[in-house]
Amino acid sequence: MANQKTIVILGGGTGGLVAANKLKKKAGEKAQVILIDKNPHHIYAPSFLWLMLGKRQAEKIQRPLSLLRRKGIEFINEEIIKIDPENKLVKTQNQSLQYDYLIVSLGAELAPEKIPGLAKSGYNLYALKEVERLRTDLENFAGGKVAIVVSSLPFKCPAAPYEAIFLLNERFQKRGIGGKTEINIYTPETLPLPAAGPDIGKAVAEMLAERKIGFNPEAKLVSVNSEKRELQFENNKVANFDLLIFIPPHQGPKVVRDSGLGNEAGWISVDKNTLKTKYDTVFAVGDVIAATVASGNPRPKAGVFAHYEAEVVAGNIARELQGLHTDKKYDGHASCFLETGFGKAGFASGNFYAEPAPVVTMKRPSRVWHWGKILFEKYWLWKWV
Repeated sequence: MANQKTIVILGGGTGGLVAANKLKKKAGEKAQVILIDKNPHHIYAPSFLWLMLGKRQAEKIQRPLSLLRRKGIEFINEEIIKIDPENKLVKTQNQSLQYDYLIVSLGAELAPEKIPGLAKSGYNLYALKEVERLRTDLENFAGGKVAIVVSSLPFKCPAAPYEAIFLLNERFQKRGIGGKTEINIYTPETLPLPAAGPDIGKAVAEMLAERKIGFNPEAKLVSVNSEKRELQFENNKVANFDLLIFIPPHQGPKVVRDSGLGNEAGWISVDKNTLKTKYDTVFAVGDVIAATVASGNPRPKAGVFAHYEAEVVAGNIARELQGLHTDKKYDGHASCFLETGFGKAGFASGNFYAEPAPVVTMKRPSRVWHWGKILFEKYWLWKWV
């Protein structure tokens, strides 16, 4: 079509999927929507926790991105090698694409190699193959010191390491090795989930204490000695482990760092309400952005933010294509589940952009929220892919 605009979306995660679906629905034939990802599948990362426990198989928590073609969305399964915002150009390994609008939703790049010894000493909680390996090895674990380490800030899915702890605690108790197992979390945070405010942080810390799980705040990991099974932190602090699960350092994707869109770490600065970058036709959503809350701390990196931000961007682009005023803004509201084990989960929600501090509350853990999380997984994979 002569007046059709080309909208290129980089990344097939939460933000990319929502943006593509919403744009095609709202803009119709006015937009050619193209999604590019080097991975042929969308993987539903929140289900890694169930994968860890053997309650899911890997193939059940992913869907082929090629299914988007049924909705009129073009999918290109290639690696993105260059973003050229000055010339409105994206290059993949096999082709170059001109765009009218660009949405960057490439997420965070995991970099365990930044900490000596880390990758070969434990299990990356955010890597599918590593979680599958962890699942197998947990079946043979007979007790000992379990360490869950958040290696650096910021990191995505801030609730995930705490959910993993609660679920492992349940697992060990039911297997009868709880008395022979010591669980500790080490994190640079001062409280769990700091962006949600001190009240929720204290509540989660109390739950950890009730389960006799060690919470070690302000612990900055420096290196790991795999032979001695030893964690080495700043200020010469040392801790031993028999089983190590880690959240690796995060950085912005290399293609973003090379594009001039991102800062030194590769995070893209945007207007946090419109998600617009320094280029009028380039937007970024989700983990790849550098948004902050009122305190100046980084806004959490989580799929729920990518989801709502993508809806705003898609809505505004669609309205612009229709010659309407672009009036949608993201206001900072978000929500998430917190699995606490034994068939229960909490549910936190609120405004992360509230002044002078986020206003977030959490519903008491119950079976209702646990089943809500399970049902949401099924809904997500059906709705968006």
